[in-house]
Amino acid sequence: MPWVAGVDGCRAGWVVVLVEQQTQRIREHHLRLCPHFAEVVTLDPKPVVIAIDIPIGLLQEPQPGGRECDRQARRLLGRRASSVFTPPSRALLAATQYEQVRAQGMSRQAFGILPKIREVDRLMTPKLQKSVYEAHPELAFRALAGAPMQHNKKTYEGREERLQALERAPGGRLRGIRSVAENALKTFPRVHVAPDDLLDAYVLTRTALRIANGQASRLPVNPPVDGRGLRMEIWY
Repeated sequence: MPWVAGVDGCRAGWVVVLVEQQTQRIREHHLRLCPHFAEVVTLDPKPVVIAIDIPIGLLQEPQPGGRECDRQARRLLGRRASSVFTPPSRALLAATQYEQVRAQGMSRQAFGILPKIREVDRLMTPKLQKSVYEAHPELAFRALAGAPMQHNKKTYEGREERLQALERAPGGRLRGIRSVAENALKTFPRVHVAPDDLLDAYVLTRTALRIANGQASRLPVNPPVDGRGLRMEIWY
């Protein structure tokens, strides 16, 4: 049976949830912690789809609001629009100090994950993009719950809201997620993996399953490509 993966960045690298699909249901799942993105794309078992929360495909020059997919995602998310930050243009990827990019309008949030964006951009190719898809956890939770989440994911209320959404996932795909998440957080130190990192990775497995089954949506419907031929899109 095919495997898919949901991937979210964390302090220790990348937290990966691997799930095996069987007749629209999750048969088995594994948790992995990968220090580097290169390990994500060489996972064993090999996923047919990897949904990852990281910008893929970058503008050459900064534009207000970022890429078209970023602007469309914010419109869909309403109260959670601030969770979609504007990615750096490719020309700014080499920056090592915030002062180098502040004048170009880059947020501290975007600068904080600049090393991860750079790491992914170095390896991504149009061929690899046939199996590695940019996704966004808040869009995935919106699709799952039918509306944007009410609370910030860093709060207790936000974690509980997202856990309940996962527990109610159609078909019982993530039944038992609460105990699995609690056990995983005992395995991974908080300084390596935060609770919201894990929940984001889990909900992205649903996006990966939807992509694999031909049920997912993307923003925009007809995405442009960047200077390296990478599609600038977000799946959910």
